[in-house]
Amino acid sequence: MFKQEDKDRPETAREFPRAYRPVSNLGGNSVSSEQARDDRREAQTVMELANIKPGMTVADIGAGEGYYTVRLAAKVGARGRVLAQDIDESAIKRLGIRVERERLDNVSIKLGAEDDPRLPENSFDRVFLIHMYHEVSEPYAFLWRLRPSLRPGAQVIVVDRDRPADQHGIAPKLLFCEFDHVGFRLVEFVRKPELAGYYAQFEAVGDRPEPYDIEPCGQPGEKDEKSPS
Repeated sequence: MFKQEDKDRPETAREFPRAYRPVSNLGGNSVSSEQARDDRREAQTVMELANIKPGMTVADIGAGEGYYTVRLAAKVGARGRVLAQDIDESAIKRLGIRVERERLDNVSIKLGAEDDPRLPENSFDRVFLIHMYHEVSEPYAFLWRLRPSLRPGAQVIVVDRDRPADQHGIAPKLLFCEFDHVGFRLVEFVRKPELAGYYAQFEAVGDRPEPYDIEPCGQPGEKDEKSPS
């Protein structure tokens, strides 16, 4: 049933609860240059924590310019696969050029939607959401539709900053809540200076809830605040 207050939301998301938190603007995240990130071993640290092995199939959601895409492609090797996804068509085009230029034959590219990563079912060992989850405006629909893409034992990896969601980050407590309410269990959480933030790892447990059974985290007008130090 259509609600007037949902008119600003995608039609495909309206059966899910609204997220009671602000959302950062796309592309405004001031992540360091690739060289600076390599100098602090960011991608290497994340891939080690995620236990990435040759032959795995992984998804890089919100791939942007492809910092993780190209490094994951090297890590999973010729027998592995990387699906790079973004909702920004211009970013997808630029990444496509980079993939061709660097001859990354194990990488494919896909355009997603704000409420649906549009991933093939039962396909991935790891799904990466790196410095982008705070930009997801429909987290319950997004995570609900992501779940079927996971193979048995698969993990979802989030790297983000402990900041209010309108400042290009998300408090861990809120992150845990949103994942929990769609049927994910926290497996690992660690703060790392190499990441300029934190690493969180989740796995799906139990049955996927019905959209109308999902309870939103927080309340209308409630502020998303940084976690206490």
